[in-house]
Amino acid sequence: MASAAALVALRVAARECHLATPSFSDEQAACGLAVADVLRARFLPLSTSAQAAAPLLQLPAELLAVILYILDTRDLAHLAATCRSLCHDAPPPLPLPRQIGPVETELRRRAEARGLDVGSSLPEGATSWVMCLLKRDRRDAQMRQAPLALASDHSIFLDTDGRLLTCGRDTIGFPPVLGHAVDPDADPNIRREHGPPTPVPSMQDRRIVSVATSFSHSLALSAEGEVFSWGGGAYGALGHGDTGKRTVPSKIESLSCIEHIAAGPNWTSAAVDEKGRLFTWGRAISDNAEEESDGELDKSEGQGGLGYELDAEAEYQATPKRVVALSQERVVGVALGDGFTLAVTDAGAVFSFGFSRHGGLGHGSSDSEVLPRRIEAMAQTRRRLVDVAAGGCHALALTEEGEPYGWGDGDANGHGRAERTPQRVAALIGQRIKLVNTRFFSSCAVTERGELFTWGDTSCAYKKNGIQVMPKRVDGLSGVEVAAVAIGWAHTLAADADGVVWGCGRRALLGLGALGPEDEDSAAVRTPTPIPTLRMRVLNSP
Repeated sequence: MASAAALVALRVAARECHLATPSFSDEQAACGLAVADVLRARFLPLSTSAQAAAPLLQLPAELLAVILYILDTRDLAHLAATCRSLCHDAPPPLPLPRQIGPVETELRRRAEARGLDVGSSLPEGATSWVMCLLKRDRRDAQMRQAPLALASDHSIFLDTDGRLLTCGRDTIGFPPVLGHAVDPDADPNIRREHGPPTPVPSMQDRRIVSVATSFSHSLALSAEGEVFSWGGGAYGALGHGDTGKRTVPSKIESLSCIEHIAAGPNWTSAAVDEKGRLFTWGRAISDNAEEESDGELDKSEGQGGLGYELDAEAEYQATPKRVVALSQERVVGVALGDGFTLAVTDAGAVFSFGFSRHGGLGHGSSDSEVLPRRIEAMAQTRRRLVDVAAGGCHALALTEEGEPYGWGDGDANGHGRAERTPQRVAALIGQRIKLVNTRFFSSCAVTERGELFTWGDTSCAYKKNGIQVMPKRVDGLSGVEVAAVAIGWAHTLAADADGVVWGCGRRALLGLGALGPEDEDSAAVRTPTPIPTLRMRVLNSP
């Protein structure tokens, strides 16, 4: 077993690799060799030049296993492409049994740790176990890791080191959402603003891999599977068992080994752990349900997407609680809309529950669902879903083949008309989509080539005010390969394959200047503009 000192040194070496290569180009072999050279220099400090060429395989097997355990999917892919001796991927001459190399062993371990059944035979059309497992691991990692999150008045970023940064403002009358300590004697009627993206001091000793936010509260997921929350605690949205606010991120003690997080606009939150168990907490009644009931609300018709019934007088769940109705499913992704929830499983099915407005649940009616119910219209397409996104009253789902489906409110579902069941977005037929994202009344999609399409409320993208109901390519990013994207109320951010972050919308929310009057064009950026002070680490294809 490797010593504690060796483990610390391994983590330092892995970090040095990440810092030395914050973004990989197509020159995978050169990058893979750089990673291998750093590891050899750290763990094989040999004196002669002949000895310096010793392969990585000369390390003790248990030490090599720890190195591969620490590396992320991208670095594993580059090592596999460079060091063929780590793979043993080609079938040997019969009748010899196939050898399983260290990289494949590590990938199988990761899959098994997440409860995935890898199987004994390659999927149809696949020729390489390593590439097949890398693709699956990368897809799962991409769903788990969101380096950007936007709300109405603030933005959250992760830089190349996994540091948590925020910019924007704390709005008068709302809880502090920037994550920075507040002077208890400060005037609550004065807005706090941060111009450029600023690191959150209390989180500098944590490596964050994913963030989620709403207008009132935010979540951050660490590399160790810990969840931190801050902002407004109304209706137990922060998950700490009370309704108090937190000005700085605080760890949710009841959660561990988490792989996916989500924050909804209805004071709700959700998390999925490594075993595929879904946990939700926060408000149980939707604002929209109360408004449309005219005060005559039957609680069973207004549940806000928690996935379980509460006690008769309860309006919220203040600590994370498992959605037991999905105990027979392995959840791999979750999205929170305004009073409703979507959950996608490892089998490729999507379940929805909560308050249905404009057909946002996808079941063909406006009936609410307290417990999770599978969307049968998607099951009938015989398509396996890999991702979901929820907006205010609309939703998107993405198939394994890169086909987006939309339903709900017609301004942002991609169809230009309301749809109560999922329908394929016709305007994007012929485009293979790798990412979808929604927020409030807007949506976006990124193609495999890295082209960004947006639609919905486009006040910050194409003109000052208006609705772009059909997907439209963002020409201002022509030639830029988008690798991550987030869309907010009045701004949009996209990170390219090199980690450069591009933004359009309100300047202060992009970290490009002070917040000006809302009716002045000078306060907004109409075309995508790089944020010079920020570089992000994004996931690329192996």
